Amino acid sequence: MTDNELIQQAIEASKKAYAPYSNFHVGAAVLTSSGKVFQGCNVENSSYGLCNCAERTALFSAVAAGEREFKKLFVYVDREEFTSPCGACRQVMIELAPDMEVYLVNNKKQTKKTTSRELMPWAFSAEDLA
Repeated sequence: MTDNELIQQAIEASKKAYAPYSNFHVGAAVLTSSGKVFQGCNVENSSYGLCNCAERTALFSAVAAGEREFKKLFVYVDREEFTSPCGACRQVMIELAPDMEVYLVNNKKQTKKTTSRELMPWAFSAEDLA
C-alpha cells in the first residue's frame, strides 16, 4: 500500500468519527508488517475520560485482530496545521511500536514525518517495571 493510499484511508476514517462535543474529527490508518491496514477514528463521550482517539482506535483494532508489528501510522485532521498525537496516544505508540514511522497529515494532504520515539522521548516502558 502506498503512502497516498494510506493518507486516503486516514481521511476516510476521519469521516466516521463520533465527535459531537468537539467537532474535531480525526482519522488514522496503521500499516502492519503483514501488510494489513487498520483504520481508526476518534470516539467521544459525554464523560470525557471515556473518549478514545483515532490513533489508539486503529492500533487497538490491529492488536485485537492479532497484529503485533507496525510499520507506519498516518494521522489526518481536516485543518491546515499539523496536529500531533496526544500524550496517551504517544504512550500507546511507544509501547506497541517504538520504531514506527508516524505521519501527520493536513487538509492539503501534506505530511510531516516523525517516529514514535521522536514523539515520546524518555518514555516510560516495560523496562521501567523491572
